[in-house]
Amino acid sequence: MHNATYKSYDEIISICQSIFEKKTKDYGTAWRILRLPSITDQIMIKAQRIRTIQEKGTQRVAENTDTELIGIINYSVIALIQLALPEDAPLEISYEELAPRYKEVIQQTKSLVDAKNHDYAEAWKGMRIESIIDIILMKLLRIKRIEDNRGNTLISEGVAPNYQDIINYAVFALLKLEC
Repeated sequence: MHNATYKSYDEIISICQSIFEKKTKDYGTAWRILRLPSITDQIMIKAQRIRTIQEKGTQRVAENTDTELIGIINYSVIALIQLALPEDAPLEISYEELAPRYKEVIQQTKSLVDAKNHDYAEAWKGMRIESIIDIILMKLLRIKRIEDNRGNTLISEGVAPNYQDIINYAVFALLKLEC
């Protein structure tokens, strides 16, 4: 990634983490009750809303698509945190314990985008926002299929890399919306 892209990526993630922190302090970790398919469906709802607004050209709920993209990022981070937590982890986890987990997920995800940007020369910059949303939806359908198959795949990567791709595509969409 170019230095300007790194800086912008980090700025977006900083906003997302700040919102995650505030919501954790408001609600605790109520999201811990969600099974992975429920988190996937929550992300699907947000991505589908963006697509519907794109297709209709209007919206009735005042919340803008930036907010939905931030939600997509944070729910994807939540999914990756849930995947990494042991089954006997407590329902309530302090933000102080979650903050390093959030940063670790983002660090791994950013490393993935760095490698892909090297190979693809930041091809995402030439993509349309509509295509980015479609790819997020496709990744979600893949995750749902893997979940429905109880995590079993024949050749495909598991759910974690798909959640990482969703985070990165949502960041790309936010970067493109800033332009």
